[in-house]
Amino acid sequence: MTSRTLPVPDGLAGERVDAGLARLLGLSRSRAAEIAESGGVQLDGRTVGKSDRLTPGSWLEVELPDPNAKAAPPPEPVPGMIIRYDDDDVVVIDKPVGVAAHPSPGWTGPTVVGALAAAGYRISTSGAAERQGIVHRLDAGTSGLMVVAKSEHAYTVLKRAFKERTVEKVYHALVQGYPDPSVGTIDAPIGRHPSSDWKFAVVADGKPSVTHYEVLEMFPSASLVEVHLETGRTHQIRVHFSALRHPCVGDPMYGADPRLAERTGLTRQWLHAMRLGFAHPSDGRWVEVTSEYPADLAHALEVVAEGYR
Repeated sequence: MTSRTLPVPDGLAGERVDAGLARLLGLSRSRAAEIAESGGVQLDGRTVGKSDRLTPGSWLEVELPDPNAKAAPPPEPVPGMIIRYDDDDVVVIDKPVGVAAHPSPGWTGPTVVGALAAAGYRISTSGAAERQGIVHRLDAGTSGLMVVAKSEHAYTVLKRAFKERTVEKVYHALVQGYPDPSVGTIDAPIGRHPSSDWKFAVVADGKPSVTHYEVLEMFPSASLVEVHLETGRTHQIRVHFSALRHPCVGDPMYGADPRLAERTGLTRQWLHAMRLGFAHPSDGRWVEVTSEYPADLAHALEVVAEGYR
């Protein structure tokens, strides 16, 4: 997706969202309505539907399909990817490290979309061709739980749930040092790094980003923290803890000490999506799935616990 942010002009006062988007962006009204119904339109930070009304001076944020998007990825099995939950509407997978959610420029490795296709899963056709069914993402270097929409209805409902922050996303991270206070909230906007397009940073004009954390255990060189994401920005946990000067162990991109990664044998950041909860898109019942630490993270935690500095 590409994101567009633009003000609502006085001439669109009181217009429906779909009609206003069509005029502002040169879309058909039906296409504008589809984008709104999939949760792709926010008005002053609040997700709105196609029939909501525009107010002049407000700011619209719209997610648009990338016109240069690639075709759907070829099926490619991914060893170690586990199905944790599956029904007619959704599938929850436990993603191994080294697997991207979907193809992107410069990525030639395996993807969740390709792995599900190889396993014979039918997923939603909503979204750009290369990321159909994807309603949220994990970095390739982050392991853990992802939900993928199998039905069109599930795609629409889950996209809106993520936009409206009703999905529970819980991560465990091993960070350097000892965050103080041990329970807190990091509320700092995130945007592109001013000097490195391939990374992100806390910047004044970034998007609102909120991370809640609690230290679970402290070791001689690091702390195990539980993280609840209120927003879902790219690299959010990594960026926020780096800004606190407590980067994730094994994450040199965001300032981690490479010596600790070497001692623990890590080749990626110590970060795992270990719990995911959401209201089922069909009947509203709460679905909660959990994941254990993969072998590389479990080993690194044992090494740190033994007292390496």
